Amino acid sequence: MTRSRPLSTWFVWAVGVFVALWVLFIARGTSAGAAVDEPGEFIVTLLDGLTFAGLLFVVASGFTLVFGLMRTVNMAHGSLFLLSAYVAIEIQQSMVGKDRNIEAGDVGILQWVVPLLIGSMVVAVVGIVMQQLLLRWNQGQDLRQALITLAVSVILADQMLAHFGGLAQRVVWPGAVTQFFEIAGERYALSRLFMLALALCVGIALWLWLNHTRMGMVIRAGVDDQEMVRALGINITVVFGVTFFVGAFLAGMGGVMGASFAGVAPGTDGQWLLNSLIVVIVGGLGSIKGAVAGSLLYGMVIAFAPAYLPSDYTFYAIIFTFVLLALVLAVRPYGLFGREA
Repeated sequence: MTRSRPLSTWFVWAVGVFVALWVLFIARGTSAGAAVDEPGEFIVTLLDGLTFAGLLFVVASGFTLVFGLMRTVNMAHGSLFLLSAYVAIEIQQSMVGKDRNIEAGDVGILQWVVPLLIGSMVVAVVGIVMQQLLLRWNQGQDLRQALITLAVSVILADQMLAHFGGLAQRVVWPGAVTQFFEIAGERYALSRLFMLALALCVGIALWLWLNHTRMGMVIRAGVDDQEMVRALGINITVVFGVTFFVGAFLAGMGGVMGASFAGVAPGTDGQWLLNSLIVVIVGGLGSIKGAVAGSLLYGMVIAFAPAYLPSDYTFYAIIFTFVLLALVLAVRPYGLFGREA
């Protein structure tokens, strides 16, 4: 006997079909125009969604990895993102020999990759110190850990404001990727595709690590049953430490990519913590597959909502983020790939 779909599922499907028809045929009078009339605008918007989703995935995968094993909602994740960006900016300025007005032509691949690696490594070390000193002794106390990491984020925000100032800064993309190419009659930035390629590399590396190494298998087992892993004699403290290190490293990597993409300033940490929360709520807490799905859906909403709303109503685009959350949670209360804790 087949089970009938609940009404909420049919409603979500109906909304999806309506959005597709709107974008393809009806959206005349919007800034992008209907996709059948303006295929170039549609392709550019699609690429915008995909490339931003890549950046979201890099940042949110570290967040969900830490939660999946340790059940710690690391509220300092956004601060690690911002700290890594500031460290990378300082290192890039030192390598280029300028502290302002750096042009893309001044920056080689090495002068972007080295700041990326050092910035990410610095926050990974900060993350492991925070985990060992502040979180290790209260494992399993979710609320206490959330409050501790929230306090750390406030302290880091104040210290970064004092040291790096309140002006917006950015890591400069290397000149080799700061170019434009033409697609369907529209110009598009090669740097965005470079960012997407990096995100794909991170995703593949994470998949290989979690599925084809002993540590990855222990982490996946720990996500499913932490007590069983302890009973097998595996030092779960070391596993926690490695997981937090990787999660913080990914936050740092995302921070340098985000600083290259849109720059950073005080307050960026809170914005990216919120972005990570939305991705893992949509995809499901503790799931890397969920991080992929959540990043794609959120990235598409961010790209398509302002482009395909009527021109006089584009300032309502942010509302569609909450519409996405409501629709997903209506049919999957724990997110697309989440499970009851």
